[in-house]
Amino acid sequence: MRSSSSFRGLVQFAPGFNAPRRLSHVLFDFDGTLSLIREGWPGVMTPMFVEMLPVLPGESTEARRQLCHDDIMRLNGKQTIYQMIQLVERIRERGGAPCEPLWYKQEYLRRLDERIHTRLESIRRKQRPADDFLVYNARELLEGLRQRGLPLYLASGTDENFVKAEAELLDLTRYFGRHIYGAQEDYEKFSKKAVIERILRENRIPGEQLLSFGDGYVEIQDTKAVGGLAVAVASDEARNGSGHFDEWKRQRLLGVGADIVIPDYRDAPALLECLFNA
Repeated sequence: MRSSSSFRGLVQFAPGFNAPRRLSHVLFDFDGTLSLIREGWPGVMTPMFVEMLPVLPGESTEARRQLCHDDIMRLNGKQTIYQMIQLVERIRERGGAPCEPLWYKQEYLRRLDERIHTRLESIRRKQRPADDFLVYNARELLEGLRQRGLPLYLASGTDENFVKAEAELLDLTRYFGRHIYGAQEDYEKFSKKAVIERILRENRIPGEQLLSFGDGYVEIQDTKAVGGLAVAVASDEARNGSGHFDEWKRQRLLGVGADIVIPDYRDAPALLECLFNA
């Protein structure tokens, strides 16, 4: 998968990838694409779903776990509430009486906070550098894009107040300024598709000028839908800096149209050269 001699690490180009067009605006996903503060979140959400889901006769725990995991990952990149809506639908399918989706979301966030609280505190108290919780070498890429004068946007399915607080903690706000968007209490008022449409409308640019980076299918699919160029970050979150692809992400993101797949940003200079000077 090493597709160019200028890349030291792994990279995969989609068949038919062409030298890029004029790219003028850049959109980033947050969790798994830049931030690793929430690394391991599926390991919190999946057991919770398994616990809440009524058991069918003869159904194994593993079969139930796989069903929950597939539901969760299929909606990765969308607002968290959509995963909870899916859980509610599954519970009803099995004859259960579910709580409201918001109750499940709040319970998930409570459990997730138990997992990430120590990470947040270690950054706040300067016990660990913020860059320990960024996808490997992400800052070099962000600096390279900023030096080119490109406006950067951040859109996440995580609640906006958390995204803004964690971006500030990771010293990322200076790259995105006011262009940080996340899930809203009224979930129908936010989507990555809407953010993309806003970027194109407010800047009066065609979709072909949009570049996006993401590790979920939503941002890749929405970028390709407007004709933009999508870089999939198949990040190995649990072993940050390993240089290896997360194979599930790689295959899934290529399947929804990613133009380039990288495991992290170790080849930031080569990637920028490929995107802007080819």
